[in-house]
Amino acid sequence: MVSPANKVAAGSDILFIGGTGVISAAAAERAVALGHNLTILNRGKSANRSAPEGAEVVHADVRDAGAVREALRGRQFDAVADFITFTADHAAAAIKQFSGRTGQYVFISSASAYQKPPARLPILESTPLRNPFWQYSRDKIACEELLMRAYRDDGFPVTVVRPSHTYDHTKIALLGGWTDIHRMREGLPVVVHGDGTSLWTLTHSRDFATAFVGLLSRPQAVGESYTITSDEFLPWDQVYRLFARAAGVPEPDLVHVSSETIAAHDAERGPWLLGDRAHSVVFDNSKIKSLVPSFRAAVPFAEGAREIVGWYDTHPELREVDAGFMDLSDRLVDWVRRPAS
Repeated sequence: MVSPANKVAAGSDILFIGGTGVISAAAAERAVALGHNLTILNRGKSANRSAPEGAEVVHADVRDAGAVREALRGRQFDAVADFITFTADHAAAAIKQFSGRTGQYVFISSASAYQKPPARLPILESTPLRNPFWQYSRDKIACEELLMRAYRDDGFPVTVVRPSHTYDHTKIALLGGWTDIHRMREGLPVVVHGDGTSLWTLTHSRDFATAFVGLLSRPQAVGESYTITSDEFLPWDQVYRLFARAAGVPEPDLVHVSSETIAAHDAERGPWLLGDRAHSVVFDNSKIKSLVPSFRAAVPFAEGAREIVGWYDTHPELREVDAGFMDLSDRLVDWVRRPAS
């Protein structure tokens, strides 16, 4: 099913696979605003984001090769941006699906694929890819290896993009999400991993979109990889304090607990905590800036935190408090603050 749209006459013909996620929705808006002819292929609507006016929306399940062939029958694209390939099997299917049909295939990998812990900072595109902690990252590495092999062997026109922690108004960067903001407002102690001094980089999706869309339909980007992040890096204590300030809490009660201890008690958060957030990350964005000189991360996280808290305050139905994380936080705080016997 194709929803009618008035496509912009000028610009490149671009296909987004997925287009209503945190990263892809902002990139879609940017692409349309710049006059590209954007087609979005996805299964349905996002609860919080919609395709921008002027984009063509094609509904099909990208995992159904026959459905995708039918939906895109006979069409060619200047660039295909794939936001929802996560495993080597997905990457292999994409190679088969888009070989000979696009001038550029942009794979969205992850900066978590870079060596953990990093041997040196800042992190560059040449930093080794290795993450023994998190399967998600290892799968992204496997995708990259397969796609780059296809480029070397058969000329498949891949460009790899590695974003780090990219957010929009819906994404709370704290360990417990809204639950941590709830705890702050209730005057309860909040768990912060490590000693709160490790450095983290948070990138607003609008800033990411500026660089990302600037890469599209660029022949010189084929066969290359690019990190796209903000140049602002903050210690985790400061990230929590910025959220607290946005929530109207002058000084939150922050309790430091080792990442290993949190991971031992939380099977869900443990892998991405040890495989990503527990390590300081500072990125060198020189490579993307050399190709997209207009890219500048303009949204400081202090502004981003206010945007996030403000949005949740106007959507009370989404302010969910996780009872399990409340209990875990209480237990970890009690453990840290228990008097020595």
